[in-house]
Amino acid sequence: MRRNDRALRLRLCIDQAEAGVIVTLPREASEAHGLAFVRERATWILAHLENLPPRVPFVPGAVVPFLGVDHRIYHVGAVPAPVRRDHGAILVSGPTDGIGTRVLAWLRAAARSELEHRATACARTLGLRAGRITIRDTRSRWGSCSAAGNLSFSWRLILAPDHVLDYVVAHEVAHLLVPNHGPAFWATVDRLSGDVAPARAWLAAHGRMLLRYG
Repeated sequence: MRRNDRALRLRLCIDQAEAGVIVTLPREASEAHGLAFVRERATWILAHLENLPPRVPFVPGAVVPFLGVDHRIYHVGAVPAPVRRDHGAILVSGPTDGIGTRVLAWLRAAARSELEHRATACARTLGLRAGRITIRDTRSRWGSCSAAGNLSFSWRLILAPDHVLDYVVAHEVAHLLVPNHGPAFWATVDRLSGDVAPARAWLAAHGRMLLRYG
């Protein structure tokens, strides 16, 4: 349950990533009221939870998107070697124990490389320099820009299509120049990444699904 003082009424939504339910309470609503609200809608909740796609662990045979293109994970031998990508496959060697950990580390490293490169290029276009760039596993936002000019991004962006990375990076780098979301901000984002509508639409439709991987 979450409390939101600006909420006008009780609200319920399905969390696709965690296969659970999020209940938003307005300021005056009690938790008991929220629980009763959930019980009243139990049939609806169960029906939606049963239809959710399953979580996708990083194991051999799993299909994982990389820059929006599906790749299948393969275990290719006991001799340790770097994880690599080849023609729609993610090839993992070494012991079978810890395959998921190695795939995750590889994806995070790939995300760092892609996002740092794009953020540096965008900042240079504006005649600016980004501060520290960090890669996290955030659940509520894809990126952020601090008052000090430090940028943070979700590693899960490496799973999304290329144009989505471009948009999120442009969005956060634009905040180095314009701290709000006014017309000047969106003009800057457009300058950096072009038409942002397809990327925004993709995130709205598919973004939460990225949280089910790993």
